[in-house]
Formats: sequence, structure tokens, C-alpha cells
Amino acid sequence: MTRFKSQLKRNVLTLWEWVFVACVSIFCCVLLSLFAFSFSAFTHHFNFLTFHSEDLILSSSNRCFEPDEYDENHIFYKTIPYSVPRSQACAQSVQNSEDESFRKAFLPDIRLFMHKDDINMSEWNRLSHFNNPFGFMGFKYDDVMASVKLIPKPKEPLLDTKPGGDGCVRCAVVGTAGILNGSRMGKEIDAHDYVFRMNGAVVKGYEEDVGNRTSVYVHTAHAITRSLSLLKKYGYSSAPNDEGIKYVMIPEGMRDFYWLEGLFKGEKVSAGQYHNKQPRMYYGGQYNESRFYVLHQDFLRYIRNRFLMSATLNTSSWAIVRPTNGAFTLFLALHTCDVVSAYGFMTEDYKKYSNYYFERTTKTSVVFYLNHDYILEKNLWTKLHNSKIIRLYQRADSETGTEELKPH
Repeated sequence: MTRFKSQLKRNVLTLWEWVFVACVSIFCCVLLSLFAFSFSAFTHHFNFLTFHSEDLILSSSNRCFEPDEYDENHIFYKTIPYSVPRSQACAQSVQNSEDESFRKAFLPDIRLFMHKDDINMSEWNRLSHFNNPFGFMGFKYDDVMASVKLIPKPKEPLLDTKPGGDGCVRCAVVGTAGILNGSRMGKEIDAHDYVFRMNGAVVKGYEEDVGNRTSVYVHTAHAITRSLSLLKKYGYSSAPNDEGIKYVMIPEGMRDFYWLEGLFKGEKVSAGQYHNKQPRMYYGGQYNESRFYVLHQDFLRYIRNRFLMSATLNTSSWAIVRPTNGAFTLFLALHTCDVVSAYGFMTEDYKKYSNYYFERTTKTSVVFYLNHDYILEKNLWTKLHNSKIIRLYQRADSETGTEELKPH
């Protein structure tokens, strides 16, 4: 009996030993799980910072063409080939520029537009690392996909050469700066193969200075809606609606994706700032799905990172800082045209003119909004002009009323 009790005691001790081993094992598993979770979180955070380093690396003002290290191999910029390279079709093409810094930064085959066949979960995850308008950060997948899955794949390039021409596509990009007031540049602008405009493009009554043709209109939901109320007193009644016009949307925020969903469906906007508005009513009867394009976030980010990296990105306001719609439009022209002339953009003597060309009776000052770096853009336009990459309209003698393009 004593022997049995002793054996039982040994068995009981063994049982407690097993319990102890089991507890230690569970504790180790928990520790390993916590370590794995922490490592995963660290890795995600590291990847997050790696993606964001592309967004936050700044170049100095005298290196405005210098690419950042993260896009050297086009890692983030999906490219598409052209059937006939513009550099071969036109000897004068901007793609044949001899400016070495520009050639290094310029990506002629950057993907310009997004469409429904171009998005999947992998793309969503990649673009979710970037804040708007450069990606989908902070957006809900279902909300965005409701509109993105409706964007048709472009069936034709934005522009093409004119029949009987010399193979070159010549474009005028018309901004809204006051320098155009009294410029009498209208005929010269309209003489180009294509004319780009953006935002509050007031044309009626100002044709002598700004022309009356519009081939491509670039906008956001905010620009096309607010212009109706803000510019009504200047004669603005609708966005440009020339026959056959092509519309290009900048998806700057969730309100634009809600707008796109309503536009493509032919319905009222279902949510957001423009809830219950009818998007198709804002295009003067010229909306056509085959002539509507949406800029790709990679293209927008590429413009900022390689050409317009503002020092304001080093401040607490970094998340709202982006190039102007005018800048996006000018670079869209540089990627779709051979010869580009810019009118109504900020120049060195901008203080001499009103904020907008349609402000004829009152001299106003240029308004500097925090989310744009106007001086950086002004300096870039001057550099591009001096490098013979664009032709920037500048007043030769504003005091005597003489207006002409300054020679390169």
C-alpha cells in the first residue's frame, strides 16, 4: 500500500510537471505571437515610410528637374507604349529637348489616365500608401471602386496629328492669369492645333484676349461647380462645351469619385459635398463617355515629385499641398503635344496684373493659397521657357500696352 501511494505521488508530481510544461509552452507561444505581430507592424510601418519617403523627399529649388531616388526605375509609375513615338513623328517635339536635367526627369511614356481595367487589389494596396490626389489613402475600397469600375478604357489618344500637317502637334495652354487682360492673344491662341483650358475658363466676351476655342478642358468637381456661382458676374454660364471637346478630370478627393459615379451612370450624385447634383448638366450637352478621361494618380505624383516638390511639404500642412490644376494641365500638354505655348500663367511681373484676366475694372492681387506653391511654379515656367521646352507668354511692355511673346 505504501509502495502504491509512493508511485501515485510520483505520478501526481509528473502530472504537475506536465501542467507546468504546458503553461510554459503557452506562454512562449503568446510571446512568439506578440513578437510576430510587432515585427509585422514594424515591417508594415517601415514599408509605409518607404512608400511615403517618395512623397516627402524634397529637392532644392535649383534642382527642379531632379528625379527622386525611388522612381529611378519607374517602380511606381506604370508606363504604356505609344505606337509612334512623338520624338520620331516631330523633330521639334519637346521630347527631343537638349536640356539634360529635363530629359532625365521627363517620362514620355508615363501612364496618363486611369480606367476600370487598370485597377485590382494589388493596385489598390499600392496606391493606398499615398494621400489624395496622389493615391487612395484614407478612402474606402467600395466607395472608390463604385466609380473607378465605371471609367472606360480610352479607345483613342487624347490628341492626334492634324491631317496634312507636318507631323507635329501644336498646343496652347490657357490659364486665367490677369496678364491676358488686354493682350489681344486670342487669334494666336486659336491658331494652335489644340487649345487646353482649365477651371473657370471664361471665354464669352474675352475672345480677343483668350480666344474662343477649347479642345481639352481639365477640371475637378469643385472647379466645374464653383465656377458657376463665383464667375457668373463675369459672364460665365457653363464649362467649355465646343463640339467634340474632350474633358479631363483630376480626381483630387472622394467628392470627385462620387461625382464620377453620378456622371457615368447619368444619375444624381449619391453622397458627399455634391449630393443630389446632376453632373451631366455641367458639361453643356457635350459629355460623351468616349471623350472623358480621368488622370492617373501616378501621373499626378510624378509631376509633383520630379518637377514641383514644394518646401511646404516639410511643414504640418504637407497633406494638402499639391500642384495647381494649371500645372497638371500644362504637363498633360507636354506629354500629349510636341510644341507647347503657355498663356495666362504666372510670370516674374505678376504683381502688375490682376489675379484673373476677366477682372477688367478692378485691380486685384494674386491670392496665394496654402495648398499650392505659386512661386515654385512661376520659377519652373520661367525655367522651361528659358530651356526652350515651352513658350511662355510674357508682356514685353505692359506700360505702353505692347504685348508679345518674349524671344527665347
